[in-house]
Amino acid sequence: MNINKSLRQFFSHLFAVMVGVIIVFSGVQPLIAQNARADVLAQADVAVTADSFVAKAVEKTGKSVVRIDTEKVITRSLDPIFDDPFFRQFFGDQFRNRIPQERRVTGQGSGFIIDREGIILTNAHVVSGADKVTVTLKDGRKFEGQVRGSDQVTDLAVVKITPQGQDLPVASLGDSSVVKVGDWAIAVGNPIGLDNTVTLGIISTLNRPSSEVGILDKRIDFLQTDAAINPGNSGGPLLNARGDVIGINTAIRADATGIGFAIPINRAKELQSILAQGKEVPHPYIGIQMIKLTPELARENNRDPNTAFLIPEVEGVLVMRVLPNTPAEEGGLRRGDVVVKVNNQPVKDANQLQRLVESSGLNQTLKFSVVRSNQQLELNIRTAQLR
Repeated sequence: MNINKSLRQFFSHLFAVMVGVIIVFSGVQPLIAQNARADVLAQADVAVTADSFVAKAVEKTGKSVVRIDTEKVITRSLDPIFDDPFFRQFFGDQFRNRIPQERRVTGQGSGFIIDREGIILTNAHVVSGADKVTVTLKDGRKFEGQVRGSDQVTDLAVVKITPQGQDLPVASLGDSSVVKVGDWAIAVGNPIGLDNTVTLGIISTLNRPSSEVGILDKRIDFLQTDAAINPGNSGGPLLNARGDVIGINTAIRADATGIGFAIPINRAKELQSILAQGKEVPHPYIGIQMIKLTPELARENNRDPNTAFLIPEVEGVLVMRVLPNTPAEEGGLRRGDVVVKVNNQPVKDANQLQRLVESSGLNQTLKFSVVRSNQQLELNIRTAQLR
């Protein structure tokens, strides 16, 4: 009887153990499978993001980016001493004939194709003075390029190639007016001869005037970026995260690290057809050198016993110099005048005045409200084309 009872207890415990084992192992399998599925999903997520937005952006537009090689022949003038009769009497032409009077100069930059007929946007300084332009596509195809139009003031140029029935990759042009500080910026080009180079950064500032950058002979409000831009990048596109062109890489500061500048693509859109037709880009000007003036700066100047002249203690734009034979001189502006309004619109800094003149158009009469000493004057100044 006790033996039967013991056997029943033994089998009962054995059954319980077996059930427990089954439960444990049956629970482990789904757990293992669940973990395995999580690993697979994690790997799938990595696989999706491995093809980054940069790669996708470059894949979208990168094929339209071209290398532009230029050549120009520079004629070298001889020192007048070689034409001196006394010199030639003793030495003849032996020195004159040995000195090369011409030399070939080469350059390189970037650009991008904007239509299937072969129109390419680039910087004016890339193709300036070029006698020969060679355009090389990413796939190795080469074309002879023709400079259709160039504008040094905005540093924009249009180069035309003839595809002769060949299919050309075309860049997708974006809208630079919607660009924000902090947006991704992807620079594509051929820096220092390294073809098809891509660098990544962000837009660090909008509407940076060329005068603040130290490029005084240009009239551009740049996009500023920390994407690496090096010699050879000039003329190449600056892309957004979707691969649309938002700017044209154009300049770097020699005394700064990690700062580059690009011409907003909307400005290039405005001038593209003018340049493609070989026409002159209108640049209204009046002909003054100017700085921003505040009452505080004026008072500081006026307290100086060695000051060249007293300045009205008002807010506006101080005329530092009036260039000769310009609309400003003809209209009666003088050094020391303070421009406070243009066409009844208050003016507070030099960049604002510059934009007002540029947006007015050519041969337009502008009413300048000027403070001269203690007098308020109204001067009519007619804009002209910048030469």
